[in-house]
Amino acid sequence: MASTRLLSTKDGRPYYEIRCHKRGRGEKTMRWFVPDGWSERAVQHELSRQVSAFENDFLSGNILTRDEDKAARAAEEAERAKLKTFRQYAEGVYLPAKALETSENTKASYKSNLELHIFPVFGDVLLTDVTPAMITKLLLNYMENHAHASTIKVYNIINGVFEMAFLDDSIPINPMLKVKRPKQPKDEKGNDQTQKALDVNGLRHVCSCVANEPMKWRAFIELAADTGCRRGELCALEWKDVDLENGLVTIKRNLQYTAGKGVYFTTPKSGKTREVDIGEDMVALLRKWKKEQQKICICKYVFNPERSNQFKHVAQDQLTTKRKTKKTIPIENMPMNPQSPTRYFKLFGEKYNVPGFHPHLLRHTSASVAITNGADVASVSARLGHADPSTTMRMYTHANEESIRRAGQVVRDALKAAGGER
Repeated sequence: MASTRLLSTKDGRPYYEIRCHKRGRGEKTMRWFVPDGWSERAVQHELSRQVSAFENDFLSGNILTRDEDKAARAAEEAERAKLKTFRQYAEGVYLPAKALETSENTKASYKSNLELHIFPVFGDVLLTDVTPAMITKLLLNYMENHAHASTIKVYNIINGVFEMAFLDDSIPINPMLKVKRPKQPKDEKGNDQTQKALDVNGLRHVCSCVANEPMKWRAFIELAADTGCRRGELCALEWKDVDLENGLVTIKRNLQYTAGKGVYFTTPKSGKTREVDIGEDMVALLRKWKKEQQKICICKYVFNPERSNQFKHVAQDQLTTKRKTKKTIPIENMPMNPQSPTRYFKLFGEKYNVPGFHPHLLRHTSASVAITNGADVASVSARLGHADPSTTMRMYTHANEESIRRAGQVVRDALKAAGGER
């Protein structure tokens, strides 16, 4: 029910205070100032109209009490706090979550792709306002100047952000459901000359060429081909992990590098220590290299660094050194920077005509040659340190002309055997 009373301001201007009250909601007041020169009859008529309109608005909820208005503003602020731009969500939720389950290298790759290619396009757009068309346009523009594999990385990152946002109810609909995964262009398929693995003849060529190279690099390349170990696993390998008597190498750690963190140790990718056997020729080569290394330096690592100053970006807390000293890290406490093999392999490939030669190529090659020549996938998977044999099947079984011919011969031999039984 509404009530009124006639009051005046400090300067004597008259007004009516209109007050409405409802149990459970409280009350609300308003002022209606009396226009100058109006008759009493006109004032009462307009006052009646103002009271009726105010009461109707109050009872219908169009006008809020002070407490209701305060609660509404608080709700609005809370809702506004939920709204996040793509950048805010990716940096505040997605990347921290990924950091718990991915390596430092992968995290750095995600961050780089976000900052260079995704944020400039719709980083400051609200998650709820990013449309499938915006995402598709970004991917199409990106494909014009980048390889298909790089485009898929960008696609996967965007998909990961929106999938996470959808699952935690930050967005009601995932726009990626309407974005097609980019397909490799036909012309790129034809022009892609990058080798995923060498065949036996290609591996022989590499081994014959490396015989002309420094002993350290010969040992590194042949050990990588023999064991299929990762670049960082070989860089982190210590002599105490090499059993030359029994021909066994124990992989306990991995060495990685990122621009932000520098060089640092981590566990092997599977998180498990593993033993890998090596052949007699490899044992002999490592013995020879160990003697030669001892003439150069005393190093606990199988592969010593090229120069002592290459570790100016080393994560000091990860290596055996004191933080508050100006002394350089003793060379016996320093492994080879994991970027050194990558640079060397590139120069080696150019010198001996091995296109796309890089450390991981030998890992692919070791697995592919083993499987092509009859090794079972489970054993190869364990040797490589894969947590799941399906990873080995998916990534390392590359068909070559030899294996294709062998598959055809198996069919022909089966037909001949069947014919002989008739």
